[in-house]
Amino acid sequence: MSNEAVLHAHSGAHDGHEDHSHEHHHQSFISKYVFSQDHKMIAKQFLITGMVWAVLGGFMSVLFRLQLGYPDSSFPWLETILGKWAKGGHITPEAYYALVTTHGTVLVFFVLTAGLSGTFANFLIPLQIGARDMASPFMNMLSYWFFFAASIVMLSSIFVETGPFSGGWTAYPPLSALGDASPGSKSGMDLWIVSMALFVVSSLLGGLNYIATVLNMRTKGMSMTRLPLTIWALFFTAVLGVLSFPVLLSGFILLIFDRNFGTSFYLSDIFINGVGALPNEGGSAILFQHLFWFLGHPEVYIILLPAMGMVSEILSVNSRKPIFGYMAMIGSLFAIAILAFLVWAHHMFVTGLNPLLGSVFVLLTLLIAVPSAIKVFNWLTTLWRGNIRFTPGMLFAIGFVSLFISGGLTGIWLGNSALDIHLHDTYFVVAHFHIVMGVASMFGMFAGIYHWFPKMYGRFLNNTLAYVHFWVTIAGAYMIFWPMHYEGLAGMPRRYYDYSIWESFKQFQDLNQFISLVAMIVFAVQFLFLFNFFYSIFRGRKVTTQNPWDANTLEWTTPINPGHGNWPGEIPEVHRWPYDYGKDGVDFIPQTTPVGADESVEH
Repeated sequence: MSNEAVLHAHSGAHDGHEDHSHEHHHQSFISKYVFSQDHKMIAKQFLITGMVWAVLGGFMSVLFRLQLGYPDSSFPWLETILGKWAKGGHITPEAYYALVTTHGTVLVFFVLTAGLSGTFANFLIPLQIGARDMASPFMNMLSYWFFFAASIVMLSSIFVETGPFSGGWTAYPPLSALGDASPGSKSGMDLWIVSMALFVVSSLLGGLNYIATVLNMRTKGMSMTRLPLTIWALFFTAVLGVLSFPVLLSGFILLIFDRNFGTSFYLSDIFINGVGALPNEGGSAILFQHLFWFLGHPEVYIILLPAMGMVSEILSVNSRKPIFGYMAMIGSLFAIAILAFLVWAHHMFVTGLNPLLGSVFVLLTLLIAVPSAIKVFNWLTTLWRGNIRFTPGMLFAIGFVSLFISGGLTGIWLGNSALDIHLHDTYFVVAHFHIVMGVASMFGMFAGIYHWFPKMYGRFLNNTLAYVHFWVTIAGAYMIFWPMHYEGLAGMPRRYYDYSIWESFKQFQDLNQFISLVAMIVFAVQFLFLFNFFYSIFRGRKVTTQNPWDANTLEWTTPINPGHGNWPGEIPEVHRWPYDYGKDGVDFIPQTTPVGADESVEH
């Protein structure tokens, strides 16, 4: 299949496609919907699995916000759901930490990494570069099933008797390296590591496939400088993942050794109450932090870059204007990809890092603001005086820009090593990374779903429900996370179970209740989106034209419901860049339109 795909991509021959369509008609349910090798179906599998995890992860946050907002109240229904983890309607401290840990893990990795990259890299790369499928459709299928296996193992960790892992999503030793450290460090932690190892395999299989496809399978005329910014962003994301995920895996392998085979990579001079001194010597918990954050900081951009690429595309299409500074946008993506590897130790300013080394990481951290600012400037100038259509996808794209600016600015505070000593591990950090990485990337994901849903399912989503979803979510996101900056500036630490017993933080009780209330409302509104999504798959207004958004990129030249192979007949040839909007008095000029002799030269 992959050889055939390469052949198609380069020759545009359509004799092979007849086999494709023939094969498409006689596929069984299992080969078409379950073990599918069609990149579009695999994208939908990633998306729906990611959505299941988003609901579970979001529900966990509602449960622990309930504890933070109403620490003295008891909720009998909690005991019905959580059993011994909520005796008498009170979440236990162990359950609270397990909820926080699992929420962080699944949202960062399973939703915003697999759900975002897995969905849109799979769906858009072949369609936008003019390829029949991925370089290796079989490997692509495997990447989803490794992710699915990781999901099953992570889910099972919630049901073991000692409970899921509860040492924080960053899994710092010694809590993660010692089974005796707490109940949440026992078998739940082993399952957590196995799940994350499977997840890394899935990411590597996907990433290598995306890179090979972009480099080798572009259609005739599709030079690298004619690629949509979406593809550039997904390409750099894949490169980041392939280079950084193996480091995380190595960190986890050493953790398994420390937990089960008596090694001391991360352990030294540990005393356990009732047991005394452990024999481990010579290890360093700081080593794990270096290995974790060497992935952990590129991970922020593995999550953000796909959203940035899709937002660039959606802003241009719905502003009816060329994207401003195409080459600068590619350059800034490249700069972000490089700098992402050079800033990991800014998470470690309080670990006793040499101040001189700290100052180097401060400089590199602040430097990453430059390519980020270029992107923001280019998005705003693309919008400037555009003929804007406020589609739901466009609103979420503009929302992404807003969140990226406001969340990114607080990173300047945290990137300063002197200030970070005060702000580290406070609610200021929670507020910063939830806005800039969590909520912003979710907005990028929603923008992508609303924009490409007609291509995915041949139907439109309901706009009224979409507008309600957008306005409640953006207002709610700011109302949840903006006040947390003030709590953090006052020194309120994160990951504490009950603040009402602290004289210094009692003053925030009303604010915590407000945040918890808004969090519940925002979570509830996501069900409106879920209803809209699944209802519209079967009952939404049907798409009647190939190109409902009047866009220039290649995916809108395929049939309304493309089969496996994407184009019946030859793959179209590309003659121009993807952003010829409002040129020479013409609203839009698709990439497949040959350049006219009398055309003005702008690009």
